[in-house]
Amino acid sequence: MKKKVLALSLAIIVGCAPMMTVHADTIEGLQQQQQETSAKLNNTESQINDLEDQKNELTGEIDTLDAQLIETIASINSLKESIANKQVEIDETNVQLQAAQADKDSQYAAMKKRIQYIYEKGGDIGWATMLLENGNISDFLSNAENTQKLYDYDKKALEAYVAVVQQVTDLGNQLATEKSDLEGMEAEQESQQQSLEVLIEEKKATCSDYEVQIAAAEHVAAQYQDLIQQQNAKIQELVEEQQRAAAAAAAAEAARQAEAQAQAAAQQQAEAERQQAASNNNSSNNDYSDNNSNNNNSNPTPETPSYTPPVEEIVSPPSGNSSLGQSVIDYACQFVGNPYVWGGTSLTNGADCSGFVMSVYAHFGYSLPRTSASQRSAGRGVSYSEAQPGDLICYDGHVALYMGGGAIVHASDEKSGIKISGNAAYRPILSVRRIV
Repeated sequence: MKKKVLALSLAIIVGCAPMMTVHADTIEGLQQQQQETSAKLNNTESQINDLEDQKNELTGEIDTLDAQLIETIASINSLKESIANKQVEIDETNVQLQAAQADKDSQYAAMKKRIQYIYEKGGDIGWATMLLENGNISDFLSNAENTQKLYDYDKKALEAYVAVVQQVTDLGNQLATEKSDLEGMEAEQESQQQSLEVLIEEKKATCSDYEVQIAAAEHVAAQYQDLIQQQNAKIQELVEEQQRAAAAAAAAEAARQAEAQAQAAAQQQAEAERQQAASNNNSSNNDYSDNNSNNNNSNPTPETPSYTPPVEEIVSPPSGNSSLGQSVIDYACQFVGNPYVWGGTSLTNGADCSGFVMSVYAHFGYSLPRTSASQRSAGRGVSYSEAQPGDLICYDGHVALYMGGGAIVHASDEKSGIKISGNAAYRPILSVRRIV
């Protein structure tokens, strides 16, 4: 039931995801939308991780069942071989039984002939006739003794053959019982084999179901990533528009002030010329001394108009401990050139991208998640335009530390190791996270 509910929720997400578009038209609105998209992406990736864990657990169960199935099949094969060997023994015993029976019948027939002969030649009349004819009591007694020995021999031989037949018969019965037991064990093992095969097929079908769900969730995650890229592009576009507008406004203000200064200078020049003309007129109409004329003709030096430089746009710095962030970067850059090791966390002997970021911040007492995907939820989100040294630049499957000026320091790959890259936007940025 849980699996069906999860599959239904994923189907709803897949159905709704293509309808998601960039609809905000302000940087603040886009940043809010991007944070919501990042949260949905993190939730989807968490679902993918859960599905992967369940699939891996199921795969382990299948491996265990496969091992049991192999052991059961081997046991069945061994039982089949034992049954075949037991049948060979039974066949050999039957041959022995037939031979013993035939031997017994042959001896029994010979014994009957001997007995018949003795009784025909002996008996009450026969023994008397033998005694009268021979007249020798010693021969008579000797014949009687030989007859008794012959009786004893036939009796013992018959008893021995009967015992052999009984022994062979008992052995045959024992072998038949053992074969029956082996066949029962074989049937039980074959039943267990069928149960294991059915269970394995069911778990494989469930595993395939998980793969379908994982593929659906990955499709949704890819759409969220595309949407984040669109939001980043839109934010960058609006930031550039603001910068162009600010530059145009500053240029217009500078031009206006320059024009105002030029007009003021022209007015002052005109006023000075007017005063000079008036002074010259006064000098020609009045009789003054040269000194007085000189004094009247000395014009005051016009004041130099003051110049007000254009006012730069004042942008409030983003919140956060920028000095500590710079300390983080300074510390991280000490390890540039050290090796990249997948799964590693050592700043000297080798680390991967998330291990590098985690170990750098651990030096300053901050505990970050281990993987790049989980680090996208660390700290708080800021826009790329607000990024400052020490911020985490999060990509799909990668994370780096922002240095400022568009540069990053990160554990890149096995070929490059820990290095500095001059363009943080060398690949689509999913989010920017501030830790300090």
